Amino acid sequence: MAFVAYSASTTALLPFNRIFSGGMGKKWNRLSPGYSARLRAGPSALSRTSSFSSAAAGKAGGAPPLPQLSEAEKTLPIYTWPHKKKPRVCILGGGFGGLYTALRLESLLWPEDKKPQVLLVDQSERFVFKPMLYELLTGEVDEWEIAPRFSELLANTGVEFLQDRVKLLHPFDHWGMNGHKQSSCGGTVLLESGLLIEYDWLVLALGAEAKLDVVPGALEFALPFSTLEDACRVDEKLKTLERTKFGKDSFIRVAVVGCGYSGVELAATISERLQDRGIVQAINVESTICPTAPTGNREAALKVLSSRKVQLLLGYFVRCIQRVSDVEASGDATVIREGKDIAKHNSEKYVLELQPAEKGLESQNLEADLVLWTVGSKPLLPALEPCDKPHELPLNARGQAETDETLRVKGHPRIFALGDSASLRDSTGKLLPATAQVAFQQADFAGWNLWAAINHRPLLPFRFQNLGEMMTLGRNDAAISPSFADGLTLEGPIGHAARKLAYLIRLPTEEHRFKVGLSWFAKSAVDSVALLQSTLTKVLSGT
Repeated sequence: MAFVAYSASTTALLPFNRIFSGGMGKKWNRLSPGYSARLRAGPSALSRTSSFSSAAAGKAGGAPPLPQLSEAEKTLPIYTWPHKKKPRVCILGGGFGGLYTALRLESLLWPEDKKPQVLLVDQSERFVFKPMLYELLTGEVDEWEIAPRFSELLANTGVEFLQDRVKLLHPFDHWGMNGHKQSSCGGTVLLESGLLIEYDWLVLALGAEAKLDVVPGALEFALPFSTLEDACRVDEKLKTLERTKFGKDSFIRVAVVGCGYSGVELAATISERLQDRGIVQAINVESTICPTAPTGNREAALKVLSSRKVQLLLGYFVRCIQRVSDVEASGDATVIREGKDIAKHNSEKYVLELQPAEKGLESQNLEADLVLWTVGSKPLLPALEPCDKPHELPLNARGQAETDETLRVKGHPRIFALGDSASLRDSTGKLLPATAQVAFQQADFAGWNLWAAINHRPLLPFRFQNLGEMMTLGRNDAAISPSFADGLTLEGPIGHAARKLAYLIRLPTEEHRFKVGLSWFAKSAVDSVALLQSTLTKVLSGT
């Protein structure tokens, strides 16, 4: 899974336009399609803040011009750092990459005059431990356990938190390895609230969001499952369906698009929750589930899905999603579901048109009360607009910032990128996956390399260590394939307990780990007592 998501329409990470004189002229490229159109439409508050005065040109062969704030910038409220001389580190995004980098910086030993001031910016007030969002649907965890507030996590640290959205980025560090000697400022960040932040070092950890715009109807009718808000919406939708269909003969039909880890975990969790009241259908373009997973994990998942009668539709892709009412209004009221016509009009039902991705399969249509989308994601660094100038922030085809092996953005030594915001390959040349495990490890390196850069020490190249893969399969089911034991898979209750312990250890702070550990222990004790009572009752009733 990926991490804290922003709306692409409201959270663009954009450089300002700036033209330098004296042979140093370079036009800044915009990172948001449609942004230039807004500028051409006429003067606005946004366009006024996007203009910058040119600095005086240096003498021939001398130093490049220093970055200067324009008159428009000077009118913006500027974030006040507590200390004028200490390094300023601004971290954008509070997921695994951003929050854990901030905590890593806090844990390191610093010379008194070099300890940086750290500001963490995120659009949400909560950090979300995304791998455990599924447990919210089963009621196994409470919201505070996997989504604590940043204010609580950072209460005993020197890290400051600001809840806001990123609007514009203007880096100054493209002149040289450490900027001009007369200026330590690495650049500025403009937030949606209008607050301007000057930084010396920047960390991009903005995460990604679900990619729903690839199939007609998905954006309107499918629900993603990657944020706390997504999980709450899915839970509310399930509760509504459970109420409206309570005591009725009709089933709750749930379609899960995608059978990667997220899709399989969702299908297993929801099928366990609905039991004999629902039908879960999982669709995947591949001919198998979790094609990149270890064999043990895949086999354990298949066994659980089969036992819960999850219908796997493999080798299909979704062509479009429509509301039943829209299908009927178009005159095509003969959408088939298991050989029967749809009985009646219901605006809350949806039809998925499936097309075969492999030979030997036939097209078919599915009806569903709830459509969950787990296929694809897009980083929250939008694609660059076409321009005849070199890109100031190098992005790959997916819109991720290109970094070197130390996690610094190429051409920008004062900007680090990690998680979904970064494009980094392993020693074999393969692009690292956008998983919590990768972001967690990158945060450790990013924190150390910031320490090294500030203290003028050599930076360390990032090396990813695959510790294994874990997946939840329900309230008491999970599968774990550790990397240190080839062929070993822990599944069932043992895998479930091991997975929870592994995630407990990785919660952000010792205080939060202690509170959550006590909570989980108490719940486990209550469940054990309830199970014992149930067993005794059955034994006594049998005698």
